[in-house]
Amino acid sequence: MKTNKPAAEELTRKLLFYLLAAILGGCVPSLHPLYTDKDLAFEEKLSGSWSDSEQIWKFEGDSEEKSYELIILDKDLKKGEFTAHLVKIDNMLFLDLFPEKPGLQAHDFYKFHLLRVHTFVRVEQIEPTLQMQMMNPDTIKQMLKNDPNLIKHEIVEEDRIILTASTEQLQKLMKKHANDEDFFGDTTEFKRLQLQEPNEPNDINLNENSTEE
Repeated sequence: MKTNKPAAEELTRKLLFYLLAAILGGCVPSLHPLYTDKDLAFEEKLSGSWSDSEQIWKFEGDSEEKSYELIILDKDLKKGEFTAHLVKIDNMLFLDLFPEKPGLQAHDFYKFHLLRVHTFVRVEQIEPTLQMQMMNPDTIKQMLKNDPNLIKHEIVEEDRIILTASTEQLQKLMKKHANDEDFFGDTTEFKRLQLQEPNEPNDINLNENSTEE
């Protein structure tokens, strides 16, 4: 039986679009990172697994590279893999998240058209609980409506904003507006998951948050 390759690729494209929409929902993507090497910070205490009952974020840190491998699992155990960098700007901490290449069995020319983007998360604290905020797309849209020259950007499908500004311009935006009301969304609190004993079954229950002893 022959496979309708154009139809299969169209299905893959749609699935990828919906996957990215789910991952980036409530976020403001950027073509460029928020950091240069001098802005990177590293906190060993961020390493480990954290849960807010809806999802698990598992960080594996590399102190030499000042980076983290991040795996995000939802309730259905759907997985997203990212490279995360902890960024310090003035006295504020942010996470810059950049997805790993999707493992699609698709034509190389097709995969060439898939563009990965950065997303930024403000870190309010790491311990005793991890507290983070996503950028608020509604606030950003209103700010850009009031001042289209606030920062370089493009409007794409479904009225979504993609920031196209340089790292320097992105940092200026954070310095000036990160503390503005509603610039970031509500705080999400993650509790550290208890370390699992080697002989325990590898079950993940997102409805049970327990702190590490």
